[in-house]
Amino acid sequence: MQPNEALALLRKGAAQIISEAELREKLALGRPLRVKLGVDPTTADIHLGHTVVLRKLRQFQDLGHQAVLIIGDFTGMIGDPSGRSATRPHLTHKEVLHNAQTYREQAFKILDPARTETVCNGDWFRTMSYEDVLRLNSRVTLQQMLQREDFRARIDNQQPIHAHEIQYPIMQGWDSVMVRADVELGGTDQLFNILVGRDFQKEENQPQQVVLTMPLLEGLDGVKKMSKSLGNFVGVSEPAADMFGKLMSISDNLMARYYELLLGQDLPKRASPVEQKKQLAFEIVQTYHSTAAAQKTLADWNARFSEKRLDDAELPGFAPTADEAVAIAVAAYSQGFAIKKSRADVSRLIKQGSFQVDGKKIVDPKAKISLRSGQILRLDKTHAVRVK
Repeated sequence: MQPNEALALLRKGAAQIISEAELREKLALGRPLRVKLGVDPTTADIHLGHTVVLRKLRQFQDLGHQAVLIIGDFTGMIGDPSGRSATRPHLTHKEVLHNAQTYREQAFKILDPARTETVCNGDWFRTMSYEDVLRLNSRVTLQQMLQREDFRARIDNQQPIHAHEIQYPIMQGWDSVMVRADVELGGTDQLFNILVGRDFQKEENQPQQVVLTMPLLEGLDGVKKMSKSLGNFVGVSEPAADMFGKLMSISDNLMARYYELLLGQDLPKRASPVEQKKQLAFEIVQTYHSTAAAQKTLADWNARFSEKRLDDAELPGFAPTADEAVAIAVAAYSQGFAIKKSRADVSRLIKQGSFQVDGKKIVDPKAKISLRSGQILRLDKTHAVRVK
């Protein structure tokens, strides 16, 4: 593919490229570029939000370039402060390594292992002396670090910024020097950190890496970015039925965004919103599980909802611990689908007639309900559980 054609492909879906001219020049070099992506295993799971940038990295691989996947076994103990309003909890090295065990396996659901070089940044940071750390710190100023929006916001809100957090952009920037990155990928919240890498490379007389940032994917709530801690995520290793059900719960407004960032497709124009969601959920389950799993989950969903044969369907189990309708529904979402919904959101659904017990609508959020094993609770158009 010619450089201009490759650039047009890589530009699609990207939030920002610094700079397109530099990327075009690198694409014209006639050699595989080293395209860096750093991941910190602060949890054991990769969710669909992570896949946005992983898919872009795979695009580079399909064009013949080399992915450099940095497992932040060292930076993961600090935790990236990007976009955070509070200091991340500390993790031990043992915890980070435990989380990292499944990261490669999950990442290779998207990446081509044959074109992926995997390294741990502890390989170079653990050999540095305190003098080395001081010399590296001397290359940046405190004023530079405090230009970050998240740090400035914390200062304005009189929230603490710990000294170790200021180290994070420095360490991420040094990673780029150590792997001689031609391009670094990241979410839009990574822009500052990646620019530090460009500065370090220039000081080391290396060609500066191109910055390519990707949009942050909103979670199932449609408001905040997808995050496991917020409970608005879809994990790439979740059971197929859970993945399908969660995707069927997103708002109509989110669908175009999910199609673009998760599938690289436009929203099907002629299909109804329900059919659009089915196709989205089917293709994502197919990608991270199999065609057979996608067909089974689609058929099961149709049995549960489209054809209303809930009695014959495989439903998540739910063990009630309360008798008030709103409390039951909140717990059912959490137990059955790991979806966090507020009492206010659930109360609205109940008042709209979405909540049913064995087909009977309950419209009073404060209604007292006596449940027995085997009963079916329909929470909304796309979620139902069976009492156990």
